[in-house]
Amino acid sequence: MNANRTPHQERIIKNYYRNRDAIGIQKAQEAVTELYLSEGTKRVTVWKRLCSHLEKAGMTPEQIEHLREKDDPALVAEALSKMA
Repeated sequence: MNANRTPHQERIIKNYYRNRDAIGIQKAQEAVTELYLSEGTKRVTVWKRLCSHLEKAGMTPEQIEHLREKDDPALVAEALSKMA
């Protein structure tokens, strides 16, 4: 399968997985901004995406569930600042 990739493509893939947690934190921070502004069904959609990003950033499922139950963007932002 690697025979079909160029060395450049291999480096891109390696860099992505090496920086996956940082990418997750950045995407989660962007989702927190959306969470502040959303309500109703849009808010549910943003939470789903945010949970995915928090997992990639290395947060435990228990922490994610706690934040989701509280439904407070400020708590999520605080937790992310501690991770970064």
